[in-house]
Amino acid sequence: MKPIGFLKMSLAVVAVAGMLSAITPQKAAAQGIFSSIFGGGWQSGRQEVNFTKRYGTRVIVVSLADRRLYYVHKKGQAVSYPIGVPAGRAMWTGVERVSRKKVNPGWTPTASMRRENPKLPGHVKGGDPRNPLGVRALYLGSTLYRIHGTDAPWTVGQNVTHGCIRLYNNDVIDLYNRTRIGTKVIVTNRRVAS
Repeated sequence: MKPIGFLKMSLAVVAVAGMLSAITPQKAAAQGIFSSIFGGGWQSGRQEVNFTKRYGTRVIVVSLADRRLYYVHKKGQAVSYPIGVPAGRAMWTGVERVSRKKVNPGWTPTASMRRENPKLPGHVKGGDPRNPLGVRALYLGSTLYRIHGTDAPWTVGQNVTHGCIRLYNNDVIDLYNRTRIGTKVIVTNRRVAS
């Protein structure tokens, strides 16, 4: 096989693998090398897991220690998603409810974010590929915190946010479709993985 033909075939295999991983839950906790390199923000690290039965159904449990968000869809079962979590003083715990849902949310940095980085834009429109909220947002109570997608998929799994919970875009779409307004969200710094 000619080298260029092998390269074309390899890229085609990578593209198909990336598309399949974006539409099916992953069984392994770690991202595959190809989706990490070629994912373009559409990776998925979600997986079905056995889960503690102490939480009710249709509840979101965010474990900052696990760096995972769990959507409990039936007693003892949850969908687990990798997340980016708050960093430093932005770390918080508590209970909120989903107060609003938004497709392609716009983003306006807070005054403290602008002081920290004066080069930030005043506003980024929803749908812009550089929007740090990604393609979906679940607003938490009357706070400024959200569960949202990202324009920087490499930050999922890191302590990087100013209080929000960050998911891969493909995962936040999945969670958005499962979640209703009023859904209880429990944010804890304890490990809850079983």
